[in-house]
Amino acid sequence: MKRSALLFAVLFCLVSFLSKTASSQAVYGSIFGTVTDPSGAAVPNAKVTVTDIAKGTFDSATTNATGNYTVTHLIPDQYSIRVEAQGFKTREQRPITVSADSAARLDMALEIGEVSQSVEVTGQAPQLKTDRADVATTFNERYVENLPLLNRNFTSLELASPGTLILVGWSHAATENPQGSQQIFVNGQHFSGTAYELDGTDNQDPILGIIVVNPNIDAVQETKFALQNYDAEFGKAVAGVVTTQTKSGSNDLHGSGFYFRRTDATAARDPFTQYAPDPVTGRMIPSARWQQFGGTLGGPIIKDKLFVFGDYQGTRQTNGISNQLTIPTARALSTCLAPGGFCDLSQYQPFIGNGKAGDPTNYLYDPASSAALDGSGRQAFCGATEVTIGANPAQNMLNCPTPFLIPVGKLSPQALNILKLFPQPTNGNVQNNFVGAGSGPFVQNSFDTRIDYQASQSVHVFGRFSLDYFSLSGKGALGALGGEGFGPGGLNGTARTHNYSLASGFDKVINSTLLTDFRFGYFKYNPISNKADSGAAPATAFGIPNMNLSGAQAQATSGLPAFFLHSAAPNGGTGNMISDFGDGLNITRCNCPLVESEQQFQFVNNWTKVKGNHQIKFGADLRYAMNLR
Repeated sequence: MKRSALLFAVLFCLVSFLSKTASSQAVYGSIFGTVTDPSGAAVPNAKVTVTDIAKGTFDSATTNATGNYTVTHLIPDQYSIRVEAQGFKTREQRPITVSADSAARLDMALEIGEVSQSVEVTGQAPQLKTDRADVATTFNERYVENLPLLNRNFTSLELASPGTLILVGWSHAATENPQGSQQIFVNGQHFSGTAYELDGTDNQDPILGIIVVNPNIDAVQETKFALQNYDAEFGKAVAGVVTTQTKSGSNDLHGSGFYFRRTDATAARDPFTQYAPDPVTGRMIPSARWQQFGGTLGGPIIKDKLFVFGDYQGTRQTNGISNQLTIPTARALSTCLAPGGFCDLSQYQPFIGNGKAGDPTNYLYDPASSAALDGSGRQAFCGATEVTIGANPAQNMLNCPTPFLIPVGKLSPQALNILKLFPQPTNGNVQNNFVGAGSGPFVQNSFDTRIDYQASQSVHVFGRFSLDYFSLSGKGALGALGGEGFGPGGLNGTARTHNYSLASGFDKVINSTLLTDFRFGYFKYNPISNKADSGAAPATAFGIPNMNLSGAQAQATSGLPAFFLHSAAPNGGTGNMISDFGDGLNITRCNCPLVESEQQFQFVNNWTKVKGNHQIKFGADLRYAMNLR
């Protein structure tokens, strides 16, 4: 086993050594190239100085015997390059854009002359990727800020890459994903296989596979979507890799502000649910308002040395929703709640079983009957009487005129208590016969702050802290019986989510051929959600035992249970819906009560060794997770 591991390590180093490349890291980028004279011969020992145009910080390198140079561990920004050599004019070119996890190549041809003479070239050098084979799309801050994004949702940018597809018709509940992480498939792989990195540290919830902190797009310096052949450093990913770098301050003070607003005043009506004014509010469309505002500010604390950047984003949303539901018909409610009469469910005959008269699978049976459902002695309702289904159930029930009349006295007290709480239908349909409208609030407050410190020419330190607070709620369309709600995504319940993210690190040039960088990352994903009727005991009030417990289990078992009333369907499937109500993930879009605390600590250390025209890179990524769900 030890010999196999040693052989693998040797092969890895050989492959790295034999590859002529300018490596880069998840946080940093690099610039490399060749310096030549007018005849095309290499110029050794030329001094190469790379300066961050905005910050004034600089790094330097010297060309080797073959005229090649490499400057690594550059944070994403625009740089100028100055080359000086005895017997040649000084040459400078700007700007050169450096992106994280990539290398910019710039070859420089010098002219004969004095060092005091200079040649300055402006304009971006053409970037032909020769250092790596990854398939990736990189967006700088201009693209990130100017591309149209609904609700300014950063993760939607991933859809601009080829081979990506969003999962339609399904999403995580808003209570667990208020940050709006999109479920995007990359090259056919499951969305949870896509890794999210923020400033070189993990930014992905390990249980649901979604982003933890969805950054404010005004705080993004650049983002890269790698789809194939990404570096081994991203070993966790099996689909795509989304690496994002936040902005840092500069020598100049810069700021920005934004405000966006949408209301129901410009919304179109849904003809199926908003065809008449709401009886309570008198509005065709429920009140809806989306507002997002914030700003950024960055600048120097110590010029050319210490820089700071911060941003804030707030979202205030009143989510107007019209829900179309199925509840018991007006006939069923009036007859089933009339003492001494018969509960008339004949309107449901076409929706139960196969809807054929004479078929016992359509009939309603007395739950007190103890016989099996195969027709041997099972009691069925036939108008005002009960009859026994014998050996030939179809023949026995063929002449039953009203198999859907049940004596009210046969109904359980629990069922009657529930029926009393249903509202009246808003139309005469058997299904889709109730429309309710309302609004639910959504509040977000988030900020990021980052500090960069150029301790010396060989040491750069950075740190970033992000916080994302969410609060959202909604009430059920059926009032005391819950049902689909008016909160975000149909939420009926309440949720409070506090997400945190921290990244810090430094890079150190040990000598001209050896460099190292270290990063520490931490995040906490912390949604807490509850039912809208948390703390109440409605099931106990209905007379249903052992659902709303007391004592230590009172809070966890409080609130409504979920009721799924469907007809039978062939092969064990779900037939036509009679009514779904109560509380539950598949009804109220609230997986609650839920307390979730996921924390992760991450330590990353990389080493880069320059050997002639080659580089060997090795390192480790250690993660410790503490997950409670």
